[in-house]
Amino acid sequence: MAAVSDGRFADPETAWGTVVALLAVALVGGSLLFPRTVYDGFIWRYFWGPVVADGEGASCAVRAGGETSLYYSAADCSAASGIVAQPGYTTVSTLSYALILVLMLAGVVFLVRRLDVGRDSGLFFALFPFMLFGGSLRTVEDVGIALGGGASAALPFPLSALLISPFIYFTVFFIAVTGLLLAVGAQRRGLVDRYEYVLASIGAIAFATTLVYYAYVAATTTVISVRWAVPTITLGGATVLTAIVWYGTRASMPEIHAGTGLAGALIVWGHTVDGIANVLSLDWSGPLGIPSYSPKHVVNSAIIDITGAIQPASMSAAIGTAWPFLFVKIGAAVFVVWLFNPEMFEESPRYSWVLLIAVLAVGLGPGTRDFLRATLGV
Repeated sequence: MAAVSDGRFADPETAWGTVVALLAVALVGGSLLFPRTVYDGFIWRYFWGPVVADGEGASCAVRAGGETSLYYSAADCSAASGIVAQPGYTTVSTLSYALILVLMLAGVVFLVRRLDVGRDSGLFFALFPFMLFGGSLRTVEDVGIALGGGASAALPFPLSALLISPFIYFTVFFIAVTGLLLAVGAQRRGLVDRYEYVLASIGAIAFATTLVYYAYVAATTTVISVRWAVPTITLGGATVLTAIVWYGTRASMPEIHAGTGLAGALIVWGHTVDGIANVLSLDWSGPLGIPSYSPKHVVNSAIIDITGAIQPASMSAAIGTAWPFLFVKIGAAVFVVWLFNPEMFEESPRYSWVLLIAVLAVGLGPGTRDFLRATLGV
């Protein structure tokens, strides 16, 4: 390991690589030396177990004595003995994913520096189709479960684990980085004037491919059908609300958008899509004729619980309890956009744009999956 005389790492990339390597060694080594504690009690419980339950369409997966069992009812899960893992997120997994995101963002910053790209908004807008693609690709696994899994799915389990959190983040990340390398290579060889066009085209084609798959399944099976009201309300509502917020804040607090410009509007739109999709899926499934969903994210679940506790029962029955999540998403998005002032882009343009890419991805990716699930009724 290269280090300077005062003990600090010679460069940030070396420090990043060392941290990643140490974490990998700790997890792998701990799993080998203490399988019941490290693997069963941590890795399986918070990461692989939920993926197994999700991928197999089970209510939960239970780990006992080094063996995994699947249960398909809440009663069986409650009565099971062992380590129980259910589809979705926990506080531990959410915090762990946040750490992984930070490490991945640092790696992306190092990559764009080496490629000498990402100093302006071009990379941000070029990666926008990949965020739609990520959410849509995640829905491929949901459709596979609805079709009965196994050979009926586009990717049967365990390959479908590549489409389930947290592995789907690495899947989409690998595809996006591959697209970036191809696009930059095409520009440097003089094949195109700007790499952004190639990169955006790759993401758009990938996203379109998933939509073609959904259209094919909807046309050839009776299990999947399209509920057009869902994308109409979600995308139309997000566009209207974003326009109101955008022009309202520009008139009253123009400094909010001074740093990000139109990229800030896209961030608000992406998180509004996520907020509306959640409200429709959780509180309006009956009128829309879609399956009943339950919140999988810790924050969303907490907001619903708090709203249900303080809101009159008659009001909850009329409008549901998920609606505050929409306004939390919009407010948080506007606040983050405001934080990215012009000085940030002047001092660290690549870091700022990579962070904004991540901010949009964590809203629009899940939002795309949520409204596509509801649209297809899976």
